Amino acid sequence: MMSLRRYTSFLLLLLKKEKEKESRQSLGWLVMESRRLLNGVAGGVDEDLRGNEDGHQLLTPWASSVASGYTLLRDPHHNKGLAFPEKERDAHYLRGLLPPAVMSQELQEKKIMNMLRQYKVPLHIYMAMMDLQERNERLFYKLLIDNVEELLPIVYTPTVGEACQKYGSIFRRPQGLYISLKEKGKILEVLKNWPERNIQVIVVTDGERILGLGDLGCQGMGIPVGKLSLYTALGGLRPSACLPITIDVGTNNKDLLKDEFYIGLRQNRATGQEYAELLEEFMFAVKQNYGEKVLIQFEDFANHNAFELLAKYSNTHLVFNDDIQGTASVVLAGLIAALKLVGGKLSDQKFLFLGAGEAGTGIAELIALEMSKQTKTSIEETRKKIWLVDSKGLIIASRKETLQHFKKPWAHEHEPMRTLLDAVKAIKPTVLIGSSGVGKTFTKQVVEAMASFNKKPIILALSNPTSQSECTAEEAYTWSEGRAIFASGSPFNPVEYNGKTYVPGQANNAYIFPGLGLGLIISGAIRVKDDMLLAASEALAAQVATENFEKGLIYPPFSNIRKISAHIAANVAAKAYELGLASRLPRPKDLVEYAESCMYNPVYRTYR
Repeated sequence: MMSLRRYTSFLLLLLKKEKEKESRQSLGWLVMESRRLLNGVAGGVDEDLRGNEDGHQLLTPWASSVASGYTLLRDPHHNKGLAFPEKERDAHYLRGLLPPAVMSQELQEKKIMNMLRQYKVPLHIYMAMMDLQERNERLFYKLLIDNVEELLPIVYTPTVGEACQKYGSIFRRPQGLYISLKEKGKILEVLKNWPERNIQVIVVTDGERILGLGDLGCQGMGIPVGKLSLYTALGGLRPSACLPITIDVGTNNKDLLKDEFYIGLRQNRATGQEYAELLEEFMFAVKQNYGEKVLIQFEDFANHNAFELLAKYSNTHLVFNDDIQGTASVVLAGLIAALKLVGGKLSDQKFLFLGAGEAGTGIAELIALEMSKQTKTSIEETRKKIWLVDSKGLIIASRKETLQHFKKPWAHEHEPMRTLLDAVKAIKPTVLIGSSGVGKTFTKQVVEAMASFNKKPIILALSNPTSQSECTAEEAYTWSEGRAIFASGSPFNPVEYNGKTYVPGQANNAYIFPGLGLGLIISGAIRVKDDMLLAASEALAAQVATENFEKGLIYPPFSNIRKISAHIAANVAAKAYELGLASRLPRPKDLVEYAESCMYNPVYRTYR
């Protein structure tokens, strides 16, 4: 009875506070005080007198939905730290919870960058950035947007690869959804556990082929988290509209299975029907929960699953595979731009790939499509200008019976060639593209051979991370005597050769997928088609300026990435309207302006 009397007194006190016009704080106070008193009734003793609990007593985890005071400072979506002005500190009960200094967001940004530059280990910078994202979302994105060239290698490749390898040790709090075999039959319920309802983009991985690092299982979550932070920073999607997901079906990585800090299922990977059923349940649960127009980006699935999932769901869902389609689009953009340096048309070139997986065959197919579009010839004919080398040598017609289905279109008539060097000498390509995931495979002999029959050989070493790159920028420029047009998947520093500075380009998927995603969303597209990827490539190539070409660059600087993304989005949206796949009507008059107006701005908002 004593507790009920105290609760009655509490309500009377609340009425008094209302009369004193303190209603805003009273709502949060009501929830917290109710929690304290009701837990006190349940336990038979006031909460603040309970002392150390044994952990077995049942309590209700109450939470207030109105952020103020201490709660507001712990809410990453609304927290501004020392940037809360005096008026807001009074209005939202922050007095005494913050030091007296008031900082601008710009000064906070300067302070954080000064701190990050003190770190010598990139993984430590990554961890500091993730901590910032978890406590002050807007400052995190302001920092990333304003310092994109410096911080992109941290939140994305190559540092994110090391972060995934050590994810079990650095894991602090969940940043996305984990859907494992344990959730089979309950995936829709799991999706509803995510606090945000208006999801526009999902990046999902099963962790089997993380960058060039192989099977990292559940620890592959670093990839969806990193990709979606770039969707926001580079493409302007709201953070609340982005959902990272890891599908955990086990791992075949023995080291992880023995690691006491591993955070995933401790079993070998599920395959076959069990795997397919889980993915099918996931795909239809996503559609049921978020609707027809949610973009699902497949990321770092192994070859056999990547092609199958894309083929299976591309006609029923809005799906996109960044490893197959995103890589292809950004490489095609670089090649279109490179033609301004080497001259001629795309159809005049001869292409040789080292690597015939999802990236290599995806790039090859998009190049063939673009050539077919330009020359009005069949894609079967344009494929004949493209050759691929895999682990067994040059892919040729005599090997067709033993090839995986995605390699068969590239099996042309030719005598067997076991090594890349032999293939280079025999095919005499004008463009050499590496997507093998194996470092140091573009040897001095290979590069010198390319330079011997090309005035300006185009050499693209695309494998990530840096340690897996087929060659370095310095090797490409030195071995070609400064004549190579070079780009890589991971960043390299400028190179001095014979008194001239060469700036290597980066064929980074981050040029394409944020703008592509934005274009699909602003048009309300319901499917992704190859023509949209070609439109994205053409838009990116068009953004390379004369001063970039003078430095040997075939990609524009990342410092202009939001403008670039807006132009890509506009091109993609225009193609969606042209194909009749856009559902957002009427079509905006100026798609570039509309894309820019839809972009998330991380500048602090003013609170009432």
